[in-house]
Amino acid sequence: MAAGRLPAGVLSFKQFMHRQKVLSLYRKILRVIYQIPNEGDKQYLKNWAREEFKRNKNATNEDVVRMMFTHGNLQLKELEKMLQLTK
Repeated sequence: MAAGRLPAGVLSFKQFMHRQKVLSLYRKILRVIYQIPNEGDKQYLKNWAREEFKRNKNATNEDVVRMMFTHGNLQLKELEKMLQLTK
Protein backbone atom coordinates (compact mmCIF):
# COMPACT_ATOMS: atom_id res chain seq x y z
CA MET A 1 0.00 0.00 0.00
CA ALA A 2 1.42 3.38 -1.02
CA ALA A 3 1.90 6.08 1.60
CA GLY A 4 -1.21 8.23 2.03
CA ARG A 5 -3.53 5.80 0.26
CA LEU A 6 -6.34 3.95 1.95
CA PRO A 7 -7.10 0.28 1.30
CA ALA A 8 -9.85 -0.42 -1.22
CA GLY A 9 -13.28 0.02 0.30
CA VAL A 10 -12.11 2.29 3.12
CA LEU A 11 -13.51 5.81 3.09
CA SER A 12 -11.46 8.86 3.90
CA PHE A 13 -12.86 11.16 6.57
CA LYS A 14 -13.92 13.64 3.89
CA GLN A 15 -15.74 10.91 1.92
CA PHE A 16 -17.39 9.69 5.11
CA MET A 17 -18.65 13.19 5.92
CA HIS A 18 -19.99 13.65 2.38
CA ARG A 19 -21.80 10.32 2.67
CA GLN A 20 -23.29 11.33 6.04
CA LYS A 21 -24.53 14.64 4.59
CA VAL A 22 -26.10 12.85 1.63
CA LEU A 23 -27.82 10.29 3.87
CA SER A 24 -29.10 13.09 6.07
CA LEU A 25 -30.54 14.90 3.04
CA TYR A 26 -32.18 11.69 1.81
CA ARG A 27 -33.80 11.09 5.21
CA LYS A 28 -35.07 14.68 5.38
CA ILE A 29 -36.61 14.35 1.92
CA LEU A 30 -38.30 11.08 2.89
CA ARG A 31 -39.67 12.62 6.12
CA VAL A 32 -41.32 15.38 4.10
CA ILE A 33 -42.64 12.90 1.52
CA TYR A 34 -44.21 10.73 4.23
CA GLN A 35 -46.28 13.73 5.37
CA ILE A 36 -47.94 14.12 1.95
CA PRO A 37 -51.59 13.10 2.31
CA ASN A 38 -52.17 11.73 -1.21
CA GLU A 39 -50.87 8.14 -1.36
CA GLY A 40 -50.28 8.25 -5.13
CA ASP A 41 -48.19 11.41 -4.87
CA LYS A 42 -46.37 10.00 -1.88
CA GLN A 43 -45.40 6.82 -3.74
CA TYR A 44 -44.39 8.74 -6.87
CA LEU A 45 -42.13 11.10 -4.89
CA LYS A 46 -40.65 8.28 -2.84
CA ASN A 47 -39.71 6.43 -6.04
CA TRP A 48 -38.35 9.65 -7.56
CA ALA A 49 -36.11 10.31 -4.54
CA ARG A 50 -34.88 6.72 -4.42
CA GLU A 51 -34.00 6.70 -8.13
CA GLU A 52 -32.25 10.10 -8.01
CA PHE A 53 -30.04 9.08 -5.12
CA LYS A 54 -29.39 5.63 -6.59
CA ARG A 55 -28.51 7.11 -9.99
CA ASN A 56 -25.94 9.46 -8.47
CA LYS A 57 -24.48 7.25 -5.74
CA ASN A 58 -21.17 6.70 -7.54
CA ALA A 59 -20.39 10.38 -8.12
CA THR A 60 -16.91 11.13 -6.84
CA ASN A 61 -16.03 14.54 -8.29
CA GLU A 62 -16.17 16.88 -5.31
CA ASP A 63 -17.58 19.81 -7.29
CA VAL A 64 -20.28 17.64 -8.83
CA VAL A 65 -21.22 16.17 -5.45
CA ARG A 66 -21.41 19.67 -3.94
CA MET A 67 -23.63 20.86 -6.82
CA MET A 68 -25.94 17.84 -6.48
CA PHE A 69 -26.15 18.37 -2.74
CA THR A 70 -27.10 22.03 -3.24
CA HIS A 71 -29.71 21.01 -5.83
CA GLY A 72 -31.08 18.37 -3.47
CA ASN A 73 -31.46 20.95 -0.69
CA LEU A 74 -33.36 23.24 -3.08
CA GLN A 75 -35.66 20.36 -3.99
CA LEU A 76 -36.19 19.65 -0.28
CA LYS A 77 -37.26 23.26 0.25
CA GLU A 78 -39.68 22.99 -2.69
CA LEU A 79 -41.17 19.80 -1.23
CA GLU A 80 -41.61 21.54 2.13
CA LYS A 81 -43.37 24.46 0.41
CA MET A 82 -45.67 22.05 -1.46
CA LEU A 83 -46.50 20.29 1.80
CA GLN A 84 -47.37 23.59 3.49
CA LEU A 85 -49.77 24.39 0.62
CA THR A 86 -51.62 21.10 1.20
CA LYS A 87 -52.25 21.88 4.86
